[in-house]
Amino acid sequence: MFEGSYVALITPFSDGTVDEGAFQSLVDWQIREGTHGLVPCGTTGESPTLSHAEHERVIELCVEAAKRRAPVLAGTGSNSTDEAISLTRHAKQAGADGALVVTPYYNKPTQEGLYQHYKAIHDAVELPIVIYNIPGRCAVDMSVETMARLSKLPHIVGVKDATNDPVRPLRTRIACGPEFRQLSGEDAARLALLANGGHGCISVTANVAPAMCAKLHNAWNAGEHDQALAVQERLMPLHEALFIETSPAPVKFAASLLGLCSAAVRLPLVEPTPASRERIEAAMRSAGILN
Repeated sequence: MFEGSYVALITPFSDGTVDEGAFQSLVDWQIREGTHGLVPCGTTGESPTLSHAEHERVIELCVEAAKRRAPVLAGTGSNSTDEAISLTRHAKQAGADGALVVTPYYNKPTQEGLYQHYKAIHDAVELPIVIYNIPGRCAVDMSVETMARLSKLPHIVGVKDATNDPVRPLRTRIACGPEFRQLSGEDAARLALLANGGHGCISVTANVAPAMCAKLHNAWNAGEHDQALAVQERLMPLHEALFIETSPAPVKFAASLLGLCSAAVRLPLVEPTPASRERIEAAMRSAGILN
């Protein structure tokens, strides 16, 4: 569990509310296309603008649609420890297989504060927890030493690494051990992480190219490293185009071109500019996922 191509699911909207039908259809399509795991209510799912009721409902919808065909790693992080505990408790109750818990944003806790935050969630809920370390959005970077301390707790099982530090995965592997799950939080860096002992990727690109993303990881695990590299090279322009503006606006536009959902995002995010749309569409055609 917690390896291969996981998709950081978008949350489709219609008339300002969660489009439950489109979301569950997306989950089903992802599984049929070969995606190895599902991550609802992460950054790509616009969790900062979901109400608590919407957040909990999206996780329930994901578990329901998955029907145990693929693991569900539910986003349950918050910069309030009590709120993160509440969301994690709900995820367990809903039937999620694990919780993805982002480092507390805005508060800028110390390393000891980070340790105590995750330990409190760990002690309150018996559910596997994957740390989400993304300094660019949270203004705090969990050190390898703090992660090593946390890895000793039985329910802290891995990290989604979005540091873009090519050395970090190997340092983490040495500090936390080879069984500690390491998932790339950057599509463009997934092969580098795999080469340094990582286990998979929580992918934005997989929202629109699930079969290709799964193929990359299947090839890598089969020892077909040249094949994995070839897939990554083909996807690289798409990886870059999907971050031409703040995610998930570009990937939701890309999904709309495939008829998966509308391109609507919630303020303060806005839909991509015409110039960005052209680049996204061109990258999709180059990758062969749009005729």
